[in-house]
Amino acid sequence: MKLLKNAVVATTLALSLGSFPLTASAVCLGMACMYNRMTPSEGIDATLVQITEALNAIQARNNGGSADSITAGDDAIINNIKDALKLSKEINANDKVDRNRNRANGDLKKARSAVEEGDLNKATEHLKEAEKRFSALKGMIDLTLDDRESQQTHMLNRILDTPDPKAGSRK
Repeated sequence: MKLLKNAVVATTLALSLGSFPLTASAVCLGMACMYNRMTPSEGIDATLVQITEALNAIQARNNGGSADSITAGDDAIINNIKDALKLSKEINANDKVDRNRNRANGDLKKARSAVEEGDLNKATEHLKEAEKRFSALKGMIDLTLDDRESQQTHMLNRILDTPDPKAGSRK
């Protein structure tokens, strides 16, 4: 009986493990599976597209419409801003870029709040500021290898307290 019980447990375990195939593409390590579907520059471009769509929706909303289309217009603007916030999570190059991305996200959140309050002029200002900040992120990503090397002092030079001829020099 004891042998039969162990055989049943082993068979159940083998079947349960075999019923969930584990492929290399299905393995997820932390936050890497949630994001990283695009490069940081593609994430910036996608976010800028959503901001532009929100600005266009505000412009269309300001051109007039019925009460039903006004409410639908506000929902479209808010959805574009939410999509821009989601897409901005793809921008993860380094700490400096991340800090500035968070500041730009703050402008998007202020724009969303302004749309919810009905102040489209204020929302337009915040969206334009966010667009400017996200555009500036591209310059922070485009560092060449020489620039990166010039910003680093090698560990041995720090330990031995000797000057590094490459540090601080740009070509």
